[in-house]
Amino acid sequence: MTIRKVSLSIAAILALCMPPAIANEQTTQFVESSSNPISRETLSHSNRPSVAQLSDLTPDDWAVQALQSLANRYGCIFGYPNGTYSGDRSVNRYQFAAALSTCLARLNQQIAQSTIDTIHSDDLATVQRLQSDFATELATIQQKVDNLEARTANLTAQQFSTTTRFNGEAIFALAGVGGNRKADGSGESIERNIVFSERVRLELRTSFSGSDRLRMRLQARNIPELEDATGTQMANLGFDGNTGNSIEVDRLDYETKIGDRALVVISVVGGGLGDYVTTVNPLFSGSADGAVSLFARENPIRRQGSVPGIGLAYELTDNILLELGYIAAQATDPEVGIAQSPYAAVAQVTVEPTDFSRFSLTYVRSFNGLDTGTSSELAGDPFDDDSDAIIANSFGAEASVNVSPNFTIGGRVGYIQAIAKDLSDNPQADIFTWAVLLGFPDLAGEGNLLGIVAGQPLRVTHNQYSDRESDAALHLEAFYRLQINDNIAITPGAFLLINPENDAGNDPIYVGTIRTTFSF
Repeated sequence: MTIRKVSLSIAAILALCMPPAIANEQTTQFVESSSNPISRETLSHSNRPSVAQLSDLTPDDWAVQALQSLANRYGCIFGYPNGTYSGDRSVNRYQFAAALSTCLARLNQQIAQSTIDTIHSDDLATVQRLQSDFATELATIQQKVDNLEARTANLTAQQFSTTTRFNGEAIFALAGVGGNRKADGSGESIERNIVFSERVRLELRTSFSGSDRLRMRLQARNIPELEDATGTQMANLGFDGNTGNSIEVDRLDYETKIGDRALVVISVVGGGLGDYVTTVNPLFSGSADGAVSLFARENPIRRQGSVPGIGLAYELTDNILLELGYIAAQATDPEVGIAQSPYAAVAQVTVEPTDFSRFSLTYVRSFNGLDTGTSSELAGDPFDDDSDAIIANSFGAEASVNVSPNFTIGGRVGYIQAIAKDLSDNPQADIFTWAVLLGFPDLAGEGNLLGIVAGQPLRVTHNQYSDRESDAALHLEAFYRLQINDNIAITPGAFLLINPENDAGNDPIYVGTIRTTFSF
């Protein structure tokens, strides 16, 4: 005799199947524990034992035979990947109860999804007897699941944060300089010493909505600025800075999406104007994994001013990105404020016409922000300290082309028009820079990078108030990042300064370093 499912509700079937104690607790499944992840995992397709394998019970026992019959008829227990049940071993009652729980859950699912047409009344009676005979084992399994779920919930509630990620980075560097005399005109000799120093960063990134990020970075470092040893900012490393290894908050900012195409960034501590705009040559821009010199990392016109500030990025199309940013270094000083603080504002359009090329056009407006940390002394202040109100309009262009997966060529130019607003006749100075960058990613191994840079640091080409720089400095650099594994990279690098401080009377200066980066 059979009963058509259409004429018997699920609740009725469950009532027939369950012993009274279980039926009172759960009337929407054969057994409450049947849908828990433990039982599903225990009897997964790849390792689920057959009923004939199910110790205390032998393959000839009534319960094993009954469950085997249900499995054959309704497919409620899956066999091994080859489609057979193997072996004739006995099983204990808890192993059998786990299989029974899975079968009950499968039957319940088939009924709910209307994947079986009929269910035999004899089978309903068999199910009811099996649940009654193994009620203790089923209840024990469910208790273990409940305990595990409670422990999981407790661990989740007590963990540090469900939205915060922790990252760390440590740089250890050997560095040295060479040359005859400092480039500052003092006539002093360059001390040819090798220094060993480090930089450690710990960063917390927290998201509150999934589309935002709060970043706080702690830093301790003692990497010297080599301008002190060489007499020129042109010799500075791209990862230098010295806090005497005291811990400081190096970066604090917040960014959030607005709609599908806009992103707003608010910076309170750390960073600069360049953080608000896209880097077209990212192979060279990272302080921990890019070029070893500060000049080679990015266009110097983007190094004007410092935070706090705010930035906006907006995707005009899928291939065109507009970015705006404004920073005011003394915005937090009540005696200066935003209106009177040295500031810098940037606008950049980045275009990616193809998958292997992109370029950008950049405009920067700044007030008393010409000191970029990479230029000659005159380029950083073309009016000889006589002006306290230097307005600068800067224009830049940058491009990169991936010639092949293992070769990228890039270039950039920058022009600054500086005007002394507080001097008579508002004298003007023109300042120029350029660079060519060659990158060979994955050279001799995945993650490796050979970088070659040739360029001219900022140089005063015209000056209505003071001298122009008739000579041009030349920066030549090469570095090779050896990616040991996902967490360790070793980068030997060196650069040569010809005519440092844009003065042919100065001797060449050599800078070499071995930067080892640990990330975790």
